[in-house]
Amino acid sequence: MKPVKIGILGLGTVGCGSVNVLTRNAAEIARRAGRQIEISMAAVRNLERPRICGTEGVRLTTDPFEVANDPDIEIILELMGGTELAREVVVQAISQGKHVVTANKALIATHGNELFALAQENGVMVAFEAAVAGGIPIIKAIREGLAANQIQWLAGIINGTGNFILTEMRDKGRAFGDVLKEAQELGYAEADPTFDVEGIDAAHKLTILASIAFGIPLQFDKAMTEGITKITAEDVSYAEELGYRIKHLGVARKTDAGVELRVHPTLIPERQLIANVDGVMNAVLVMGDAVGPTLYYGAGAGDEPTASAVVADTVDVVRALTSDPENRVPHLAFQPDALEDLPILPIDQVETAYYLRMAVEDKSGVLAEITRILGEQEISIEAFVQKDVTEEWTQVPIVLLTHKTKEGRMNRAISAIEALDCVYGSVMRIRMETLD
Repeated sequence: MKPVKIGILGLGTVGCGSVNVLTRNAAEIARRAGRQIEISMAAVRNLERPRICGTEGVRLTTDPFEVANDPDIEIILELMGGTELAREVVVQAISQGKHVVTANKALIATHGNELFALAQENGVMVAFEAAVAGGIPIIKAIREGLAANQIQWLAGIINGTGNFILTEMRDKGRAFGDVLKEAQELGYAEADPTFDVEGIDAAHKLTILASIAFGIPLQFDKAMTEGITKITAEDVSYAEELGYRIKHLGVARKTDAGVELRVHPTLIPERQLIANVDGVMNAVLVMGDAVGPTLYYGAGAGDEPTASAVVADTVDVVRALTSDPENRVPHLAFQPDALEDLPILPIDQVETAYYLRMAVEDKSGVLAEITRILGEQEISIEAFVQKDVTEEWTQVPIVLLTHKTKEGRMNRAISAIEALDCVYGSVMRIRMETLD
């Protein structure tokens, strides 16, 4: 049987990693796929740029549409990043009857509904395992391995940069800005780290996970995001004293009222396995009604970890080339006509527990005022810590842990607390999840 010819859009880190894996493991991959996979053409920005992969026998072009329109190519690997040009090229490839494998989480999160519908019309597949958590096969695990379950919730550390920063802050007591600078020097963070530290990258990934978990359309624009830039070394230390770790967590939960879709710093009990995922590693905890909790851990980025997922998707597509398009695994786990239009809950309707840190005047009656305000919003306190201060300071840092309450109630309580004359500055609020 003749080899399957593929075209690659982008020979950067992931593109070259994919070339290296396809070349090095060619015989093993052919045994799994049933046919050889041949790299026919690749689109690059600069033909002369040095690369970490060999391109012998591969036609190079600076025009990605030339790859998408080549009649001999059956599968396109979209590894160029970005959304607008990537969307245009992928649409063209699908319209030409080509299957697509992508590692582009932003493309899937923002344009996936359109691309999947177009792929169904043209009888082709769009595979995107590499778009979430690098080499961890989390898409396949939820979509296929847990197909017997009703997924109740999932929570993930799905951005390695943020996890590296919080780990360094905890282990070495360092400030956020110092660790961010090191992450940039190490190549973990971009020169503009906004997507990583503000939760946008994680929200792209969480949007995809929620869709395949709950059978809902992709709705990135409704995901709530909050970054880690306001987390201080003191917060990390206080959390440790109270038996918690701070992680930048993506949480999706199905409730009777709708679906929670949120990314934010989160206190997690240190006994939880996911609380001990450190450095640039990723992990996703999934709760199914039949299987219970399952944890998926591994490298969330990098050339060959991500290439592992890209090539695995390519093998899946090759296996399915001759199959009936109506009997393939659905893109979002559920049959397209069975997706539910469940509402995404606004954050003020989400219920969770809270860590609150504030600086108050060192005098009697302050705590009574704060607890009165919390009581008016029906918020109960689980734990209270007052930190020691030296004689020359008149401000006392206090930390409160609350029981679960709706975000709207907490917002009103914080506004009232900040308005007190005895409270200095803003109240630091971090959400808490037990993940039980």
